[in-house]
Amino acid sequence: MTLQTEQVLQQSAQYIKGVGPAKFKLLNRLGVYTVADLLYYFPRRYEDRRNFLPIAHLRAGDYATVKGEVSSRNLWHSRRGMAIFQILLRDQSGVLKAVWFNQPFMSKYLKIGQKVILYGKVELVKRPQMNTPEFEFISGKDSSLHVGRITPIYPLTAHLNQRYLRSTVNKALEHSHSYIPDVLPYNFRQRLKLLPLTLAIRYIHFPADFEKKDAAYRRLVFDEFFLLQLILSLKKLHQSQTKSGISHQTEGGLIERFKQSLPFKLTAHQEQAIKEIAADMRSPRAMNRLLQGDVGSGKTIVALYAMVLSVQSGFQAALMVPTEILAEQHYLSLSKLLLSLEINVGMLVSGMSRSARENTLIGLKSGELNIVVGTHALIEEDLEFKNLGLIVIDEQHKFGVLQRLLLHQKGKAPDCLVMTATPIPRTLAMTVYGDLDISTIKELPQGRKPISTFWVREDALASVYNFLREEVAQGRQAFLVYPLVKQSPILELKAATQMYRRLSKEEFTDLRLGLIHGQLKSQEKEKVMRAFKERKIDILIATTVIEVGIDIPNASVMVIEQAERFGLSQLHQLRGRIGRGVHPSYCILVSQSSQTEAAQQRIEAMLNTQDGFQLAEQDLDIRGPGRFFGPAQHGLPELKIGNIVQDLELMELARSEAFSLVKQDPRLTDPQHLLLRNKLKEKFRSQNLGLLLA
Repeated sequence: MTLQTEQVLQQSAQYIKGVGPAKFKLLNRLGVYTVADLLYYFPRRYEDRRNFLPIAHLRAGDYATVKGEVSSRNLWHSRRGMAIFQILLRDQSGVLKAVWFNQPFMSKYLKIGQKVILYGKVELVKRPQMNTPEFEFISGKDSSLHVGRITPIYPLTAHLNQRYLRSTVNKALEHSHSYIPDVLPYNFRQRLKLLPLTLAIRYIHFPADFEKKDAAYRRLVFDEFFLLQLILSLKKLHQSQTKSGISHQTEGGLIERFKQSLPFKLTAHQEQAIKEIAADMRSPRAMNRLLQGDVGSGKTIVALYAMVLSVQSGFQAALMVPTEILAEQHYLSLSKLLLSLEINVGMLVSGMSRSARENTLIGLKSGELNIVVGTHALIEEDLEFKNLGLIVIDEQHKFGVLQRLLLHQKGKAPDCLVMTATPIPRTLAMTVYGDLDISTIKELPQGRKPISTFWVREDALASVYNFLREEVAQGRQAFLVYPLVKQSPILELKAATQMYRRLSKEEFTDLRLGLIHGQLKSQEKEKVMRAFKERKIDILIATTVIEVGIDIPNASVMVIEQAERFGLSQLHQLRGRIGRGVHPSYCILVSQSSQTEAAQQRIEAMLNTQDGFQLAEQDLDIRGPGRFFGPAQHGLPELKIGNIVQDLELMELARSEAFSLVKQDPRLTDPQHLLLRNKLKEKFRSQNLGLLLA
């Protein structure tokens, strides 16, 4: 990639004609900062505007695009104060009603006589109707970009419309098309029948037909997957070339005392995972293993077994988790379990005091601390271990390959165990976690009872609150979860802080309520969770901060209000916070009767199964491309367009080609691979990629 090419593509999008400072700030909300960002801001769908559907031909249940003129409009408020704005759209064949709820500002945009394009789901209420459809104006300045073609539809933000974004992307293409470098060699593209990158980017935005759109999609998805698999293959090569790992002592007095101290019997799946991990740790080759299991399957005990093995061999162990509240809970539970073994456990999180942090750093450097639990604070530069032998990473999908590598550097080829409670099918796990061996726990520990799951409409909340009161009267405790911390002026969603105040004063004046969310300081969160665990709180009002790792055996009810606003994985994780004691447990999903099709699918999945592996497959099908592993993977390329389920065949092709290429050219130094090498460096500019390409 030449300096001039990089300068053009990394030039600020502000200097594209028609952008300027104000519009640039709006584009920033979409993650668009450079010309390259505009080129890779892909449409979320397409409308075939070569032929609009006449209103008279609309059928209930279909999603359709229509074009017409606004013939009437009306704005009024319901008895509850909800603003309702509606228009009648007329074409030569008939009339369509369009309605927007709680969007009174729409009356400023849609005037009588305006020509408009609408897209939405058709309902039949006396006449065809669309609720909250997408809209776009038709003006006398229409060009071939907007009508009479297959038209791209982009994700938007407030004060940006489709026409503007479409035109701006087109200008970015005209500005830079000759500077887009194709990192794949010509012979490579020809063999795999891949479009040149310049054509792929042009056709993904403005395809002449659906065949060209599909060909563009195939090329761009392949590129995403190929870069991901190159990183994984380079990482695997780096691991295999590490001179030697640590050969841990897997037999000894300390591990026997630990096994005898456990107050429960391990499951067969836990025993098998321990056997696989012990074999890896006994070997002089560095362990790199993924431990995946459903919510509550007992992964932490398996990981603790590995940590005790490391301490027994004279080494230290580190457990890295995604949140401070989870770090605090693990620290307390590990300290309690290991107290009789005289194993010293420390904690390192960003929110701790300077003196406490200093004491932890000193303890790790001197070797006085055997195990440390922490967040990403564990990869900070000033942290030194005396003798790090094992790293354990919880909720793997919240971190990334290169973050693991940074923690790995804190020792001399330490063993590595990563855990996830977001199980995925084994073939998919091997594709996405391509640099890891895999252990799976599907069996739940003895004593874990099935959780009864129900769905109720919001107008039945009074009966839900009565049920909560009955459970508390029997000595049980409950979670009450909301989607937001504080009320939003834009989103009409319930917030934990406001509901805590209201419920304390109105519904549950005689009960003890607590509040926890991610914006509380670490000490405050720990205080609330300790009070809940000690049964000083009857109902804990919370956000999804409790979705991982909170263990309260006496909590028997999980109520999730506005459940349609949560992802399937989140719902399953939240449900996993209960059912940990001897009492029957209940998960109650509260939502509106009118919700999106995807939300209905999520709730139906929760009602039909408690198997996290089945739910994971359904979650992958329901969610948008690349969202299953979180919005940012801190080192893994973000999947902006590829879908790891629908495009699994392409992922497998990319994996095969990437591993084959790295086998032939381990450092990508062949002249025909230099552009590819530079692309990887650009993709991981903030990371130390030199470790893999050195």
